[in-house]
Amino acid sequence: MSIFSRMSDIINSNINALLDKAEDPEKMVRLIIQEMEEALVEVRSTSARAIADRKELERRGAWQEAEAQEWQRKAEVAVVSGRDDLAKGALVESNKARETISLLSEELGLVEATLAKLNEDVVALQAKIKDAKARQNAIIVRGKAAQTRLGVRRTLSDHNIDDAIARFELYARKMDDLEGEIEAYDMGQKTLSDEIAELETDEGVDEQLTELKARIAGQHDTGDSVVEVNSSNT
Repeated sequence: MSIFSRMSDIINSNINALLDKAEDPEKMVRLIIQEMEEALVEVRSTSARAIADRKELERRGAWQEAEAQEWQRKAEVAVVSGRDDLAKGALVESNKARETISLLSEELGLVEATLAKLNEDVVALQAKIKDAKARQNAIIVRGKAAQTRLGVRRTLSDHNIDDAIARFELYARKMDDLEGEIEAYDMGQKTLSDEIAELETDEGVDEQLTELKARIAGQHDTGDSVVEVNSSNT
């Protein structure tokens, strides 16, 4: 497991604590960013040690390479001098140096792989920290809003909602009954507006009656004139 993976676990656990315990969002966000920055320092320290290890391995490898070449040279000198026994001993030492170089090369490969992974962790952590700082205010606002909603939910859960609704409906019914009683008292009683409206209605009817009488009278007068004319002709 990489350091960054462990850091992700820490961040996730803190987010869960924030949601479960409804802790101070601002405090929790600052804590998470602080932990990421501390993890970044740890990763960089580990990288520095790995770089030092790589340099040491490279230095030891170079020294062993020089040793192998030197024993190889001594073996050649021994062969030229007719000392095969010394040449064999020099070759053995040269081979030992070569074997050490091989082991050092394997260790160097592991260190290089570790450095590459640490470099990825540094880049990822830097991006996470930058993103967290950019979203810090928004996360704090969301956290406080969630706390407020949670407080309201908890307040509601402390009371019987059905009882509260029933009491409200009962009160509303009482208001309806009271308004109905008031309207019942007003029934049969004319207001000033009602009386004036009746006067206006009566005036309108009187005018219509006057017009009707005049029209009927006019019809009668016309009829009488026709009868007189007919009588004269006769």
